[in-house]
Amino acid sequence: MSALTWLNSEAFTVFGQKVIWSDMIGNTMGLAALALGWRRSIWTWPAQLLSGLILVAAYASAHLSGGVGKQLLVIGVAAWGWYQWQRGSRKAQDGTIAVRTATWTERGLLLGGAALGTLAVGGLFTLYPQLSWSPWADAYIFVGTLAAMVAQARGLVEFWIAWLLVDLVGVPLAFSSQLTFSGLVYVVYFALVVWGAYDWYQRSRTTTHPSALEGATA
Repeated sequence: MSALTWLNSEAFTVFGQKVIWSDMIGNTMGLAALALGWRRSIWTWPAQLLSGLILVAAYASAHLSGGVGKQLLVIGVAAWGWYQWQRGSRKAQDGTIAVRTATWTERGLLLGGAALGTLAVGGLFTLYPQLSWSPWADAYIFVGTLAAMVAQARGLVEFWIAWLLVDLVGVPLAFSSQLTFSGLVYVVYFALVVWGAYDWYQRSRTTTHPSALEGATA
C-alpha cells in the first residue's frame, strides 16, 4: 500500500461518517499551527506547511479542486510567512513576534483584494465546473485563506477575523463533502480563534502602528 493510498484510507467512523487518515492528521496539524499562531511562535509556519501537504490528499479524495488549490496556497504562503517572521525585526520582549491592528488602508486592501479575488476565482470555477462542485464556496475559502495568511504574516490582529469568516463557510462545506474530521476540528478552531483574537488585540494595544506601506516584517 502506497503512502497516498494509506492517507486516503478510513481511520474510523464517527456519527455514521468515515474519517480518513489525511483529513484527521492534516487537520490536527492545522489545529497545532493555529495554537502556535496564537502563541506568536514561528513554528506556526512549518506546522501550517506540513498540514497543507497532508490535506492536499484529503481534498483530492473528496474531489474538491478548490480545497486542493487552497492547500497548495497554504503551502506557498506558509513558506513566505515563515521567511517574513524569520527576518522580522519587530519582536516583543519575550522574543515572539510583535502584533498590531491593521491600518484602515490595509483593511481596505485586504477586503478589496478578497472580494475581487473571490469574483475571479468563482468565475473561473463556474466556467470550468469540473474544477469544483461548489464554485463560489470554494472560491470564498480559497481567497479568504490567502487574505488570512497574508494578515498573519504581517502580524495583524485582523487575521483572526479573516479565519473566522472562512470557517463560517468551510464548516458546512466540510461536512457536506464527508470530511467529517475537518468539520469537527473547526469547532475547536472557533474557540482558538476567539481566544487568539482577544490575546493579539490586547498585545497590539502596546504596539506602535507602522505605515501601511512598510515592509512585511511582522
